[in-house]
Amino acid sequence: MAKVFIYGTLKRGFPLFDKGMAGTSYLGDYQTVARYPLYIAQDFFGPVMLNQPDTGLQVRGELFDVPEDQLPTLDELESVGTPGSFRTTLEVEPVGGGERHSAICYFKDESWLHPLHSDHLSDYQDSRFIPPWQR
Repeated sequence: MAKVFIYGTLKRGFPLFDKGMAGTSYLGDYQTVARYPLYIAQDFFGPVMLNQPDTGLQVRGELFDVPEDQLPTLDELESVGTPGSFRTTLEVEPVGGGERHSAICYFKDESWLHPLHSDHLSDYQDSRFIPPWQR
């Protein structure tokens, strides 16, 4: 199992959850230890988090145990392999305190910020996202 920190459209109740997170185990509400820039961007109003620690805000999300063989599905949903989209690890902690974990997180680079629809966010809750199958 791999720990994966989800902050956007793969969270419970969001459009990509059923496609990407079926068969995973929800571990709780977590936040990044460091601050990161999180925005709403692109024509499809997607959450975009940049791998720029100590910029932006602590980002809230959900931590899951994900079977290793499911990571390619998440990579596909997160466009890993296309320019500016990748995964790496970061440190997260439970909201309200507790044991820290290293977790996989999906990031984009600044090329994904056009057009930009928000300032820094700490908790993605936007409902304007257009899933890939509706674009």
